[in-house]
Amino acid sequence: MGISLREDDDTEDSLDELGELAETAGAKVLGSVIQSREHIHPGTYLGAGKLQELRQIITEWGATGIICDDELSPAQLRNMEQELECKVMDRTLVILDIFAARASTSEGKIQVELAQLKYRMSRLTGLGVSLSRLGGGIGTRGPGEKKLEMDRRLIKNRISQLNRELKQVQKHREITRGQRERSRVKVAAIVGYTNAGKSTLLNRLTQASVLEEDKLFATLDPTTRNLKLESGQEILLTDTVGFIRKLPHHLIEAFRSTLEEAKYADMIIHVVDASNPQWEKQMQIVYQTLEQLGVSGKKRITLFNKQDKVTERELFRDLRADRALKVSVKTGEGMEDFLETLEKILREDKQLLEGVFPYEQGNQIPPIRKYGELLKEEYREDGIYVKAYVPGDLYPNLAEHIR
Repeated sequence: MGISLREDDDTEDSLDELGELAETAGAKVLGSVIQSREHIHPGTYLGAGKLQELRQIITEWGATGIICDDELSPAQLRNMEQELECKVMDRTLVILDIFAARASTSEGKIQVELAQLKYRMSRLTGLGVSLSRLGGGIGTRGPGEKKLEMDRRLIKNRISQLNRELKQVQKHREITRGQRERSRVKVAAIVGYTNAGKSTLLNRLTQASVLEEDKLFATLDPTTRNLKLESGQEILLTDTVGFIRKLPHHLIEAFRSTLEEAKYADMIIHVVDASNPQWEKQMQIVYQTLEQLGVSGKKRITLFNKQDKVTERELFRDLRADRALKVSVKTGEGMEDFLETLEKILREDKQLLEGVFPYEQGNQIPPIRKYGELLKEEYREDGIYVKAYVPGDLYPNLAEHIR
């Protein structure tokens, strides 16, 4: 069930996506209903007439619940359930449900539980008759009020405990990032709309064995793998959780440490499902989420993926990217060009070092092999001839020892 506030909005596409989310969560979708309104009803989400119509539809279709495309307030949830006499859910609840089913690492489980508790906490007040105040006036608190306070206290305590656990995980992430920085290995974060092909890309390049499914949020936990390029250069690839329309605020907060992998990466690889008619809108949502996380000033490669499924000739372009390529990760089309592009971008941050090191300065060669791209190495009478691309911060020190 969705509400269209303007004629040209994307409510229909958003509802199609909500249907996919519901199926991913294990529900069977019987149909969808859109109401055109100037604004969302604060008490019942829909207008009174539409609610009556919806009651009839629920009976005719034999539905056991409805899912609304927006996040509902506690009052809207309660009032709709009373009116429709069936289970009422919102988009956030469905996404949280999928995340809970897909989380496999301890970090993922902590993040999902945290998001669920924050969502539940904001909806405690007035949720159903069991939590209502029985009586009024001073000194006449009913048992419902006590239950509400007890639930709130328990949730607050659990949230505090999970936050402490998450801080420990974040410390571990920071230590890992520090080690990466010291090793001078560049990191590329793979971002994109959910189901764009991020996991397939990581698997193809690094044999990471990450779950690949044609479903929304098939993989949830981030995976980092090392990729050795033909020139000998190395790069770490990190898969991130997929973005989606109306990604719940609670999730962004809970998954901030995971999503921030993109913030600390040296490069962004943006995977776009080019076969999706909404690819431009999806790109926009990804960039909005990256801005929300404070990701800026990174080199960006955009991969217009699933070219094997593209039926119409379109002009695919991304004005925000440094490079844009058409690929099909599944069939391998365009992957050679992508790897060459990666090589070029990695080389841009390095300087060409050429010259002869005296034999007594032979200890300068291992850092070149480890952190640079060694093009040529020859042992001559007067020393070791080297031609290599080396990191900018190493270049001055190495250049001093060249004849």
